[in-house]
Amino acid sequence: KIDVYDIEVPHSHNFALASGVFVHNSAKQGRDRKFQAIFPLRGKILNTERARLDKVVAFEELKNLVIALGAGIGETFDIKNLRYHRIILMNDADVDGEHITTLGLTFFFRHLPEVVKQGYLYIAMPPLYKITAGKIQEYVYTDEAKEEKLKELKKEYQNVIKIQRYKGLGEMNPEQLWDTTMNPETRILKKVTIDDAQIADQTFSDLMGDDVLPRKKFIQKQAQFAQIDI
Repeated sequence: KIDVYDIEVPHSHNFALASGVFVHNSAKQGRDRKFQAIFPLRGKILNTERARLDKVVAFEELKNLVIALGAGIGETFDIKNLRYHRIILMNDADVDGEHITTLGLTFFFRHLPEVVKQGYLYIAMPPLYKITAGKIQEYVYTDEAKEEKLKELKKEYQNVIKIQRYKGLGEMNPEQLWDTTMNPETRILKKVTIDDAQIADQTFSDLMGDDVLPRKKFIQKQAQFAQIDI
């Protein structure tokens, strides 16, 4: 049995790969069932940077992912059979989350590159902070935005401002996860692109080493902010 929520929804616009038990439980409860499907990732997937195809499809999590996407892999891959055109990597904004995102990106670049070339792969950008002042509630996504918002609110609210730092998506309840990360009207996604497959291939060879910095630089440089319509 493949543990995919709403896999029966064909050609859904949004197919989120959610890591962590709390994250995919909240995502399952908070999503719009009409157009959002959730694939729960349990822990870190196989590092496919140098893995043979037979090793990849033998890895249970990746095998189930390929089945869920519906387009096959290797010689059997056919982009026309892809069930989802918004495939979103949804992970925490910490070191472990970045590693899981990188492993996911590696898998798509190495084994489903056409998904990336067609513009179907995205990275969810969850907020870093929730700022509350009176009845005002704001989610901010960078430290710079936090400082700007605090400067703005302090003029009126002085000492009644509360700041919550999100360490992970698992801290959010279903409603918060919808508002910040899943609602097409309010969320921020990064669209992953490939301008040069050979350069991207070499980049992945470099960034899958032990140094964290190249991974961060890749996500920053190879992804662009995208406003997505459902």
